[in-house]
Amino acid sequence: MAEDTNPQEKQFSIQKVYTKDLSFETPNAPKIFREKWEPAVDFNLGTHVDKLDETVFEVTLTVTITVKSVDITAYLVEVNQAGIFTLEHFTEQEMGPMLGSFCPNILFPYAREVVSDLVAKGGFPQLLLAPVNFDALYAQHMQQVQQQMAGSSSIN
Repeated sequence: MAEDTNPQEKQFSIQKVYTKDLSFETPNAPKIFREKWEPAVDFNLGTHVDKLDETVFEVTLTVTITVKSVDITAYLVEVNQAGIFTLEHFTEQEMGPMLGSFCPNILFPYAREVVSDLVAKGGFPQLLLAPVNFDALYAQHMQQVQQQMAGSSSIN
């Protein structure tokens, strides 16, 4: 009798991708449209994971952008782009990179499109966000977590 030595096959699927929340503000309109356009962009990313059941997760990518021109805030954009993902038979070590890098990488093009559309509809030149290396961001985050853990254990 042959033993079943094959581990269970990993399964990943996208159940849903959706815009969970968005905000666009032009606090200095219409004055900003009369000023010289010299944009300075402040760009921030964040992720949040909610476990919906044993193998289903909601991952939310938050993109926040503030654009100033000549030290006047032109606009602020915040987009929470979310997805529901099924991940089965992944190890604990694999789950972190899947949820912290792979899933946000899937969501980013959707968020990028929402930002571009909002900015254009707000009356400003199109803003195309550059691609993001979520693998590098996740690695940097994990390094910071390890440093914080090492720092807190040396205090004791």
